Amino acid sequence: MSISAPAAAAPRQHNLLWRMIAGLWHALDFSRRLTMNLIFLLIVIIVLIAIFSSTGGTIKAHTALVLDPEGAVVEQFSSSPADRALASAFAKPNPEVQLRDLLQTLDAAANDKHIDRVLLITHKLTGIGPATARTLAAALARFKLSGKPLYAFANSYDQRSYLLAAQANQVFLDPDGAVLLEGMARYRTYFKDAFDKLGIEAHLFRVGEYKSAGEPYIRSDQSPEAEAADQYWMNDIWNRHLADIAKARKLTPAGLTAVIDDYVEGVAATQGDLAQLAVQQGLVDGLKTATEVEAMMLAEGVADDAGDSFRQIDFAHYLNHLQARPQFPGKSQVAVLVTEGEIVDGKQRPGSIGGDSTSALLRDIRLDENIKALVLRVDSPGGSVFPSEQIRREVALIKAAGLPVVVSMGDLAASGGYWISMDADEIIADPSTITGSIGIYGLVFNVPAAMGKLGLHSDGVGTTWLAGAFDPTRALDPRVGEMIQQVLNKGYADFIGKVAAARKQTPEAIDGIARGRVWTGAQAKERGLVDRLGTLDDAIAAAAKRAGLKKYDTRYIEQPATALEAFFASMAQSGITGFLREQGLISPLFWQSQAQHQELARVQALIQSRRRSGLPISLQAHCECGLP
Repeated sequence: MSISAPAAAAPRQHNLLWRMIAGLWHALDFSRRLTMNLIFLLIVIIVLIAIFSSTGGTIKAHTALVLDPEGAVVEQFSSSPADRALASAFAKPNPEVQLRDLLQTLDAAANDKHIDRVLLITHKLTGIGPATARTLAAALARFKLSGKPLYAFANSYDQRSYLLAAQANQVFLDPDGAVLLEGMARYRTYFKDAFDKLGIEAHLFRVGEYKSAGEPYIRSDQSPEAEAADQYWMNDIWNRHLADIAKARKLTPAGLTAVIDDYVEGVAATQGDLAQLAVQQGLVDGLKTATEVEAMMLAEGVADDAGDSFRQIDFAHYLNHLQARPQFPGKSQVAVLVTEGEIVDGKQRPGSIGGDSTSALLRDIRLDENIKALVLRVDSPGGSVFPSEQIRREVALIKAAGLPVVVSMGDLAASGGYWISMDADEIIADPSTITGSIGIYGLVFNVPAAMGKLGLHSDGVGTTWLAGAFDPTRALDPRVGEMIQQVLNKGYADFIGKVAAARKQTPEAIDGIARGRVWTGAQAKERGLVDRLGTLDDAIAAAAKRAGLKKYDTRYIEQPATALEAFFASMAQSGITGFLREQGLISPLFWQSQAQHQELARVQALIQSRRRSGLPISLQAHCECGLP
């Protein structure tokens, strides 16, 4: 009987332990559910704020639009919405601005009764192509027709940003600034002599004496053919640029040419004062600091609520105002697909043209019952032959399905860029578009002599003469070179044959204007490679007309954003990312890691696509004809 009490105590201790564990588990589970609910509630609140705060707000009367684009003007962003949103949150410079957004802003401001003038500030622009500059200049001139004043100011103007400023009623320059008109140039580094010293063998295979992309690796200077072709198309673009500036500023092209010819004397006459020289040359109307421009805008307008500046809205906020309410395209749509960048294999993010990813978007367009016509906006120097042909085939299938296809050429639609364009029902280009370059080339590098200089040698056996023939550590077998050239000959024949069929000419006629030669849009029209000269808006109207549409919506077709990208994009529009950054709720390291992840994914996809091709040499329909 004396041992019964201890036996009963053991179960009580066991039950107490389990109750303590169960209680702890319930407490942890409650904490977990509470945390998750709070996070979910925070997300809901952020989304609701994003939705209800993105109505665009109201703009007061007598507001000035400060058009201050930043970065390079592009057809399509190359970064993801999440990257752009996070960059905005941490006040990082925006490397790109879309041309369509600038055009939308200017056209809307011209008809907005609350916007009474525009101040254009150009010194944050880092790049704009010749055709893009002409399109934006035309939009600025169109705004002036509304009767509202247009002012321009910059710390300094280069020759392309000056074309934009020249459209203004008054052009102002900082007293320490300059306007530099210098002309166009294209100089490349030639490697042959260095390769000879290093023992590197470069083998260029091409069809077309004007296909000069690979020349720097086999020559020490520019070939006569490349020199003549480059001078011809550059003179055309430059003369047009001078004419456009002269028309806007009521000057003459000859007078502007004299400005450049007499720079040395002019600088000496003003004792090195470049800003004063710009005034004397009639390029600017006055010299003002940013503070003085602000005071002028205040004196001629209405003060803001604080009373210390003029009432204004900047480009980014006005664009958010315009795009605040979602658009729901109807059942009659003209699709616009932007193809910008180099044409490469596989799936690519915007900024490059992937054979697989762009073809997938074209298939989606063909299968979409609401899309009645396609405008293919091309801004590309070309690239690999195979993905160019992939895309061309999809364009042909869209035409076969009964949808009209119109190509609108931007700054550059050359070589592979022309390849993907040629099957369109109509090709429209700006006079200063760079196009043509119909040709193919391939490069092979071998380094046995370079290895020998280091005491390295390659040796071994193979089961056939072709095994290991593409090994760069071995000398190139002449039979391999002959094979490569025959493949290129066939590829070029296919290229000009397809162009001839699309343009309703003979292969011989196309060969006479092809052979890798570059043309401007105006020169290409004279030779039948382009149907007419015009803008993207002209191309959209042409596509709608061909489809018999009187009422239609224009819809840009892009790769769909992920849920995370869409979330951050909505946050950026509402300004929430900035608030979260100020509160320390988003770390700059997070933005950096996301950007690095995107870039790593892009490089990995490119490497994978090259491996998937299985080709020992990549055939290129690429034009090294871009301008800095």
